[in-house]
Amino acid sequence: MSDGAAAAQVVERVASSSEGRGFDSSSHQGYPAVVSLGKALHPTCLCWWWSEGPTAPNGSLASVGPPQGGCGYKVAHHHWQCVNVRVLASVCECPNKALYKCDYYYCFYCYYYCYNAAGTNLFILGYPVIQTSLMPTFVSFLWIQGRCAEDLYKGIQSSDAGVLCDSLKELAGVSKDVTFAQEFISRDGYLLLVKIVEDSNESNLIMMHTLTAFMQLMDHGIVSWENLSSVFIKKIANFVNAKATDESIQQVSLDILENMVLSSHSLFLQVKLEVTMERLIAHLQVTNQQIQTKAMALLMALLQTAGDADRQVPLLFFCCLFQNIILSSGLVQDEMAHYLYVLQSVTLNSLEVRMRMPLDCYSQEQRDILHALRQAAFETDSENSLSHERRRSLCAKEFKKLGFSNNSNPGQDLVRTPPGLLALDTMHYFASRYPDAYSRFVLENSSREDKHECPFARSSIQLTLVLCEILRIGEPTSETGSDYHPIFFSQDKLLEELFCVCIQLLNKTWKEMRATQEDFDKVMQVVREQITRTLSSKPTSLELFKNKVNALNYGEILKLRQTERLHQEETLAPPVLELKERLKPELLELIRQQRLNRLCQGTMFRKVSSRRRQDKLWYCRLSPNHKMLHFGDIEEDAENPPIETLQDKIPVSDIKGLLTGKDCPHMKENKGKQNKEVLDLAFSITYDVEEYSLNFVAPSRTDFCLWTDGLSVLLGREMSSESMRSELEILLSMEIKLRLLDLENISIPDNAPAIPKPPTNYNFCYDFSHNEQ
Repeated sequence: MSDGAAAAQVVERVASSSEGRGFDSSSHQGYPAVVSLGKALHPTCLCWWWSEGPTAPNGSLASVGPPQGGCGYKVAHHHWQCVNVRVLASVCECPNKALYKCDYYYCFYCYYYCYNAAGTNLFILGYPVIQTSLMPTFVSFLWIQGRCAEDLYKGIQSSDAGVLCDSLKELAGVSKDVTFAQEFISRDGYLLLVKIVEDSNESNLIMMHTLTAFMQLMDHGIVSWENLSSVFIKKIANFVNAKATDESIQQVSLDILENMVLSSHSLFLQVKLEVTMERLIAHLQVTNQQIQTKAMALLMALLQTAGDADRQVPLLFFCCLFQNIILSSGLVQDEMAHYLYVLQSVTLNSLEVRMRMPLDCYSQEQRDILHALRQAAFETDSENSLSHERRRSLCAKEFKKLGFSNNSNPGQDLVRTPPGLLALDTMHYFASRYPDAYSRFVLENSSREDKHECPFARSSIQLTLVLCEILRIGEPTSETGSDYHPIFFSQDKLLEELFCVCIQLLNKTWKEMRATQEDFDKVMQVVREQITRTLSSKPTSLELFKNKVNALNYGEILKLRQTERLHQEETLAPPVLELKERLKPELLELIRQQRLNRLCQGTMFRKVSSRRRQDKLWYCRLSPNHKMLHFGDIEEDAENPPIETLQDKIPVSDIKGLLTGKDCPHMKENKGKQNKEVLDLAFSITYDVEEYSLNFVAPSRTDFCLWTDGLSVLLGREMSSESMRSELEILLSMEIKLRLLDLENISIPDNAPAIPKPPTNYNFCYDFSHNEQ
């Protein structure tokens, strides 16, 4: 059989199969150059050659080729495991003397040889190569994965420690692929891993590979976590509790326990019994950031799964976080920042019950607290000697001085929710913790005129509501949030302590504004601004917050407002508006280029599911020529990975649309489970006639705006994000200020000055010719 006939047989065999859809043998001359074996192969460029010739240096594509009479077979794939090389070699019709692998080698001409497989379709690209006397048998991808799973299943049963270690290491790498995981689990391979852990007779290296492979397999959701035995759970917990355990084993063990807690309430109870809080706190005190993050993840899983009564976090835990993570010299990683935010949100949301509960006028305990507030502020020694009517009249008078609207029944002021009983709690905390400051506040305002006194009770109720809104008490915890307040971890009772500082600030601001009862809402607006601006500076202690918020007095707030108002007035003048319109096209083009450059730099995204915030990361970036969108999975510590390491790609020309929010496919799949913050960060691109989509959840609103704007530019659409509008306004403002520097302190009229009438004669003109003579 001739070389061409042998090649044609292979092509026809593939083209006629159900897996060969999309191949046109007539246009490729019968020479198969590349076989793409499905979307799981991340097709870019890995070339396998076997021949009787010498080994090619570095696996270079240029220096490797089939010799005369040899066999050449190229598989479109980059960054694959050696096990598949071995499997492919074993099914070829020709004996191979040398097998070459271009591992992690980037071929700049890969687009000539490879095609991005869509779905499960398989493609062969025709490209003239040296004719060969023998061609390999076509092998389906599923068969390869099954053969690979069988080999590793046998390998991990080997009594040879070297073979066992190598097989487990290889298994940990290939288990990320869902097709392989299905094949391996169908052989009950995961039970062999469970047995290795339960026996615990192997070395640390073997145990680390075993746990890593187990975690990769379980992460696909094929096997239920509830199938695990109590012996296995205790062994994993022992790895976490033991002080001398290898750090890599502890890291994976913490990850496994977190998944157990989040998957089942029964497993949560088991893990809670096996793992002690003291040991987890000890893990937060180590220098290894990965161990800290995994320990924090498990703690947050335990807290979020526990009931309200069990969500008691010891003060030692907060002190440990504050000293070892927040105040540490190292930068807080995104994952740790998220868990700090979760802890803050869960802890503060425990106050929601009191915030939503109105005061019960029939509760003796609550009435006693109200009277305790009155008695702490006023002398009540002779009260018992008064008659009932006199005592009632005196109480009403004193409750009025305290600032209650309904002085005869002050409990009615606390019926409104929010803040409900939380306002009563904060007032009582202030009066009992700082009695001198409380008495001074009440007595100082009691001596003022009625219209100038600052009502303590009314102010406290409104201030408590303001603090609840600023601290987002009662809002659901976001799956992507990472905005936490360092001051939270330095205080045992953040809300109450903030209230004690801010109620005194309110009284100070009231005096600075010389406010009356009619100005109450204005004072509260100023106080809200003072608190918000100060918290945005991220103070690390209550004392630092107190100093900063008191320094930001009413005069400073007026200056800031005046500056903002003058800036706004300048920018609204008609001549300035006309100049803005002329500058806008140039600056919009500048923003477009910045967006494309930002897409070329790329962004790290997290894979978020409805079950948990996963640790898996993936990276996406635009090619320098703006024609391809490259993406792929990466590790936590990978920063700005090279474009050639990203396994998948989508041609920009194939992108059909851009979806955001609830229109995204991954938001529709979890309908009703996503909160507003996640919806605001979600976007998707559809491609290949809208049958496929690439789904994103941006790490921040800024990244969301950058990517949606950049993708809109690639699609030829207008940018529409709030970030674009803000940046355009900033650029316009800067450009206008530069152009108007010569007009400083000169008022710009709204209209151009009128042109005066021409003079009756021009005799006033001077004739220089007389002087020259």
